[in-house]
Amino acid sequence: MSQEVSPFAGFVEFAPSFQQREKIQHVLFDFDGTLSLVREGWPQVMLPMFVEMLPKRSDDTQEDLERMLLDDIMKLNGKQTIYQMIQLAERIRERGGHPKDPLWYKHEYLRRLDQRIAERKQAIREGRLTQDEVLVHGARHLLERLAEKGLPIYLASGTDEPFVKEEAAILGIEDFFEGHIYGAQDDYKAFSKKMVIERILSDHQIPGESLLSFGDGYVEIENTKEVGGLAIAVASDEANNGSGQIDAWKHQRLKGVGADVIIADYRDIDALLARLTRHPVF
Repeated sequence: MSQEVSPFAGFVEFAPSFQQREKIQHVLFDFDGTLSLVREGWPQVMLPMFVEMLPKRSDDTQEDLERMLLDDIMKLNGKQTIYQMIQLAERIRERGGHPKDPLWYKHEYLRRLDQRIAERKQAIREGRLTQDEVLVHGARHLLERLAEKGLPIYLASGTDEPFVKEEAAILGIEDFFEGHIYGAQDDYKAFSKKMVIERILSDHQIPGESLLSFGDGYVEIENTKEVGGLAIAVASDEANNGSGQIDAWKHQRLKGVGADVIIADYRDIDALLARLTRHPVF
């Protein structure tokens, strides 16, 4: 990849795979880390829980355990949370343990995460935090631009659907999606981002090349590329929103799974949108 400096003020990187499209007809977003920062810091909840639950071996070091488990967690980032819990159960079983049902681990993780984010959500409701402080920098402007052009916008998240809808409402962005907000289900096999993409293409009889997606997890990037869509990876530094800096770990992973463009946030979105199609659309 070669880094583009002008006409962009922030970090924008185009892959050799990038090709301008004739037109964009539908746009898909991931939620956490791509638009919302309500759950910022979730790995700092999941990782310690995984370390706590995993049977220990005599030759384990804390560093090695954390590296292995964080890799497990982040490889599944973007899929439904239950898949990370299934992986934890498999790790426990590998070490001779007797894991609980993965759904138990999911509920325990969500209980711990809620302790971290409940105050954040309340602060937004009460106006002690502005909505835009808890959105990735420039996200609202991007959604407004897409809405102005009349493009259908979809939201697909690995977070449970009721939470996604609640948090999109708290952030004041739910109306942009006009009911197209999808998230994890109790029957986890009944939902995936791949299913959402396939439904968009089949319901509207459009080619994959006309799909644009934004995401910070490798799942949505891979799923978009599989159908020939244009995948923009958001390597957002969630803990330092608005800094314009990239998260180096996200950058490496998203680059590795074939993202067409990598950005830190949406500060350059007007200039970037102008580059995506051969004929002016935005």
